[in-house]
Amino acid sequence: MSSELLNGLAVGFCLMLILEGIIPFLYPQRWRNLVQQLALVSDRSLRLIGLGSMVLGLVALYAVH
Repeated sequence: MSSELLNGLAVGFCLMLILEGIIPFLYPQRWRNLVQQLALVSDRSLRLIGLGSMVLGLVALYAVH
């Protein structure tokens, strides 16, 4: 792998961690309630949400580049 690719992956990972931490940092009780509600959602629904998120991310990445 080239160093540019590894650098880009590292930057992307760091940005993901920052974005993932915003809601628990700002609204810990709401985040806790959301996690409890997500535990009740079926596996099929979670997979569909995950698929939709990945497709949206790919489309957004394509649009940016």
